[in-house]
Amino acid sequence: MSIVVVENLSKVYPVAVKQPGLKGTLTHFLRRTYRSVTAVQNVSFEIAMGEVVGFLGPNGAGKTTTLKMLTGLIHPSSGSVRVAGHIPFKRQSNFLQKITLVMGQKQQLLWDLPALDSLKINAAVYGISQKEFQYRVDELSEMLFLHGKLNQPVRKLSLGERMKAELLAALLHQPQVLFLDEPTLGLDVNAQLGVRDFLREYNQRTGATVLLTSHYMADITALCQRVLLIYEGQMIYDGSLDGLLNRFSPYREVKVELAQPLSEVEAKNFTSLQTYGELEAVEGLQLRFLVRREALTATVARILAELEVVDLTVTDPPIEEVIGRVFRAGVVS
Repeated sequence: MSIVVVENLSKVYPVAVKQPGLKGTLTHFLRRTYRSVTAVQNVSFEIAMGEVVGFLGPNGAGKTTTLKMLTGLIHPSSGSVRVAGHIPFKRQSNFLQKITLVMGQKQQLLWDLPALDSLKINAAVYGISQKEFQYRVDELSEMLFLHGKLNQPVRKLSLGERMKAELLAALLHQPQVLFLDEPTLGLDVNAQLGVRDFLREYNQRTGATVLLTSHYMADITALCQRVLLIYEGQMIYDGSLDGLLNRFSPYREVKVELAQPLSEVEAKNFTSLQTYGELEAVEGLQLRFLVRREALTATVARILAELEVVDLTVTDPPIEEVIGRVFRAGVVS
């Protein structure tokens, strides 16, 4: 059963056009003209209950605009959206009880007050009893390793602790759908790992649905089996992460460790090595090739037969490289 249903969603902004100089300023003041900028165009997808879906795209692709339409912050220009059975832009109280939006570059906690005071305000807004409030805070604090931190002013918390406290505040009312926009933005490696572990555990415990945007591919690979790719406002891929890699990365990376260094002649002339594939690097006893998938088995057999090999590994190219190729091409072929 789908909890998020998006059909032909579009958002077009009118942007005022102003010419330079005094004349342009007067004309802009008296007779303003506009041009249309399309932020999102005919986007369609569905998300099932309990799914964790990655939402990827370069800066300006339309990710945040889409999330704002899904949460009812802005009205779509055309198309339809239903989230948890509601039309988001109507902003009904039953709908707001079922969703949450976390933006890594925004904060809801009051800077000079302890995080616990802001949490009490949230509890009052959502009508959470004192007993239930204490139970939920204790449970989430344990999952987020925040015990002893919520009584400190927010400004004294580390960036990672603040992000975890923001997550706690956003989940206090037990939403069914989580819209997370760059939740690990600016965090160090350990803090990113902590947030990922929490989100994975929270999804498993509660069955909450998650739509996650992130520029850190480690977030996506750790949490999401399915990804949506948006480019210049249009959806260009909806499917499994593995499927994307298989379709857009026709090569495998073969790393070879030799038993002895290359001869002086071989070191100066790589022509013979290039017959195995595209030679990426030669570093001491290490060789790295890019080999087409369809030729992989035969190439590995040749390498093992013709070279003195100590070790050989076959891996996919780094996922950042694959996604970067997709965005540069603007299409998934």
